[in-house]
Amino acid sequence: MVLLLNKRDEKVLKMVDSTVYLIGAGPGNEGLITVRGLELLRKADVLVYDQLGTSAFLNEVPKNCQMYDVGKSSGNHKLSQDGINELLAEKAKEFKRVVRLKGGDPYIFGRGGEEYLYLKERGINVEVIPGITSAISVPAYAGIPITQRGYTTSLAIITGHEAQKESSDLNWKALAGIGTVVFVMGVKNIGKICQNLINEGKSPNTPVAMIRNGTLPMQKTYIGTLATMEEIVKKENIQPPCVTVVGKVVDLHSELNWFEKLPLYEKNIVVTRSRSQASSLLKELKELGANAIECPTIKITEITENKAFDGFINNHSNYSHLVFTSVNGVELFIKKVLEANKDLRILYGKKIICIGPATAEAFKSRAIIPDYIPETYVAESMIPYFEKESNAKVAILRAEKAREVLPEALKKLGHQVNVIPLYHTDFENSISLEILELLKNNQIDYVTFTSSSTVDGFAKMLENTNIKTECIPAAVIGPVTEETCKKYGFNVVAKAKEYTIQGLVEAIIKR
Repeated sequence: MVLLLNKRDEKVLKMVDSTVYLIGAGPGNEGLITVRGLELLRKADVLVYDQLGTSAFLNEVPKNCQMYDVGKSSGNHKLSQDGINELLAEKAKEFKRVVRLKGGDPYIFGRGGEEYLYLKERGINVEVIPGITSAISVPAYAGIPITQRGYTTSLAIITGHEAQKESSDLNWKALAGIGTVVFVMGVKNIGKICQNLINEGKSPNTPVAMIRNGTLPMQKTYIGTLATMEEIVKKENIQPPCVTVVGKVVDLHSELNWFEKLPLYEKNIVVTRSRSQASSLLKELKELGANAIECPTIKITEITENKAFDGFINNHSNYSHLVFTSVNGVELFIKKVLEANKDLRILYGKKIICIGPATAEAFKSRAIIPDYIPETYVAESMIPYFEKESNAKVAILRAEKAREVLPEALKKLGHQVNVIPLYHTDFENSISLEILELLKNNQIDYVTFTSSSTVDGFAKMLENTNIKTECIPAAVIGPVTEETCKKYGFNVVAKAKEYTIQGLVEAIIKR
């Protein structure tokens, strides 16, 4: 049977097939989005996102995803709510997966219900993925459980914007009788909030916490009372976004405040590794409370037309030893072997030598245990091993430009050596205005360097910026990287004892 559809029927079928996903991004911390939310983000055809709580996830969408910033801030609406509704409906007619990403939870002061009803009236499928609301998560990150046995048996969550409305339906007398009251977005109206609660019988000595940038590395908690909080806001010049907690549970902050006691809390740390390598260090620093700022100074580019590697593949049985100096080398080696329609059986009969545990792990994760890993992770540490070998035929698989210490030393020992370049390191061109501003104000605690090339790249970025190199607090892996820092005049303040990412992090913590 052949089913003939007219254009109207095709349009209806397309709308039925498409779905708008209302996703709560959580309070802003990238670890607090749901698994389902992140899964859908990575499949989105269209992303319509708010200003608060979503920035950490914008890189998760596919490259061809259409993105629309409809964020609202005080007095500045990029698109009205009606406009947002229309945009969602329009894109649902054109695309299969439309993601509406909202900070916090879509149904808690997020107008998600309005968007759902608008889309439902037009026959558009909608799925809601709840998010972790800032009303709960932000106090938790400040060590304040908003419910606690012996402290409160009641809880209210209020939008702080309501406090300024003369026609507001808020029942302040009822709120004054509730154990914990959480106000979201209430910085400008804190005076009215406190006074209204006092007027309705709540004690002026009731503890109040105001948490700014909650769950993020720059989180800051301010403690006061209903009588003093307005003055604290003025004195400290507290700005949105904030969550305010009123109630006895605030007293638990001093005992349960875990996040602001993390070892790298409030530290601004710049990570200069290439974008493809930075994730492990960024993650480690963030888990320790740091504001880890990505600043890739280099990028790793595979050598595609590679006659040296082609020669290796064609004559791989001639080699007795393969030396790998980086994870990049291992990953690209395996990639190119597969592209040559071969597999890791070409390693049979060869000794695998890796500089550093991370490089070795790239093989171990594939069930291949390297034959030798030197105790110190520099090229010179290989020489004693090869002094015991005779007539070795060595392939060194590495970056195109690197120190020639190892190949020259091995040749002097009488070994046959071929350097097989797999990639080259290019410098990134620009540095972000955020990092420049922090550097100018001496607000960067550490700039991390994991190789000499990252130092070279960062120094290149600072050209024509009037920032003195001696003002750069450098944290380094290895003596070679340290020497390169000193060449540029960087102030080396932390050195890894073990030349690994973990060693670098430990050096920063112990300083």
